[in-house]
Amino acid sequence: MIRHATPDDVPEIRAMIRELAAYERAPEQARAAEEQLREALFGAYPAAHALIAEDDDTGGTVGFALWFPRFSTWTGTRGMHLEDLYVRPQARGAGHGKALLAALAATCRRTGYDRFEWWVLAWNTPTIDFYTSLGVELLDEWKVCRLSGEPLGELAAQAPQVVDPAGEG
Repeated sequence: MIRHATPDDVPEIRAMIRELAAYERAPEQARAAEEQLREALFGAYPAAHALIAEDDDTGGTVGFALWFPRFSTWTGTRGMHLEDLYVRPQARGAGHGKALLAALAATCRRTGYDRFEWWVLAWNTPTIDFYTSLGVELLDEWKVCRLSGEPLGELAAQAPQVVDPAGEG
């Protein structure tokens, strides 16, 4: 069963994020606290949305997908960015990942989103094979750019004053 996440799912979502980070060989990078996730998913201005995969045969909550809207200046339309897709090892191969992706694709169609995009680690061959079996196009010509930590602060310190014509902040 695929369903929308509720605030009660936050501890389980956080646990699965940590499991995913361990699988992706970066457990120290999964630092989000439950309070942060609760605010991001269910606060006054949600930053993201999540679906939960459940399977009574394999032990309740077996996976999740966390996504947020994005915008393309080229198409002039919104799209979907899948931040995380994770299915617990004991439930893999039972169709939960495909069901989560299909539910998100249906959301794209229903809401008029033109694109459904996400990243996958280059070394993660089993996942890449799964995605390509679904017809996913791998965009090798693009590189992910990330600015964080000290370099982010250094660049921010060089920012000119930004004027708001409406006089807000």
